[in-house]
Amino acid sequence: MSEKFTEGQVLTGKVTGVQPYGAFVALDDQVQGLVHISEVTHGFVKDINEHISVGDEVNVKILAIDEAKNKYSLSIRATQEAPKQSAPRKQQERRQAPQQEEQGFNTLKDKLGEWLKQSDMNK
Repeated sequence: MSEKFTEGQVLTGKVTGVQPYGAFVALDDQVQGLVHISEVTHGFVKDINEHISVGDEVNVKILAIDEAKNKYSLSIRATQEAPKQSAPRKQQERRQAPQQEEQGFNTLKDKLGEWLKQSDMNK
């Protein structure tokens, strides 16, 4: 186990292998870690090969080190600025839509008195 790497550290590594579930990145000659497919970039990644290839040099952040299993969990996404997101369309539409009078079912409390009168009349 290498003493020179710590969780939270950001460094440059080289991609040594790509699998459907993630990419292996060498941090030095003796240590390599896994960038899970969910940590490759912001957003959904359907095919990791569209984002990364063997031999690429990438900036990675060490998310976790499991000394017992000698495993390094890495993230490329954590080294990138998150894209700015606009408000979801439905929320925007709600804000812009004019307030309409509510229609539909009356509440139970409103109808209860009416139902009691009807019940008394049917006796």
